[in-house]
Amino acid sequence: MCIRPGLMAPDFEAQAYADGEIKTVRLSDYRGKWVLLVFYPADFTFVCPTELVAIAKKYRDLQEMGVEVLGISIDTPFVHKVWQETELSKMIEGGVPFPLLSDPAGKIGQLYGVYDDKQGLNLRGTFLIDPDGVIQFMDILNAPVGRNADELLRRIKAFQHVRRTGGAEVCPAHWEPGKPTLKPGAELAGKVYETWKAELVD
Repeated sequence: MCIRPGLMAPDFEAQAYADGEIKTVRLSDYRGKWVLLVFYPADFTFVCPTELVAIAKKYRDLQEMGVEVLGISIDTPFVHKVWQETELSKMIEGGVPFPLLSDPAGKIGQLYGVYDDKQGLNLRGTFLIDPDGVIQFMDILNAPVGRNADELLRRIKAFQHVRRTGGAEVCPAHWEPGKPTLKPGAELAGKVYETWKAELVD
């Protein structure tokens, strides 16, 4: 199955540990909201807790932006529960505040092209899904390197800005809220240098 930005995100259903209990989570239940899917290899590993805690520290910001987060690994909901209690809660008060989904056979990971069948693990895949259920960005890292939560927020803000403007404005490299956007059109072709300066990257 081909997965890329601009296509509908495949729906799925999974058991999850969330809010102190085990529940069923369906992606389609989140239609009308922004969703950040965060695939990671496994609980009780090394880079994974640093990533989830880094995202958890930004969770309030994400909620204010109308973004729901779903963490997904091969582990069972029971393992998620123990991991929350024994490690994550020691790294951030209360543990990770978003649902941790179980993908024991890697079926969801296969849908999204992040499952490594040789290792039997999902790689570090990140997918932003808009309120219409369309993938707006995807990013896949091999297991040894973790994600940057600040960069995730920057990208989300950019895609939300584009959506608010109906595509009348697009976001150039290194864009941050408050910085200049670009207005695509024939009059801008060949004249981007008049609007966007390389010094903005510094």
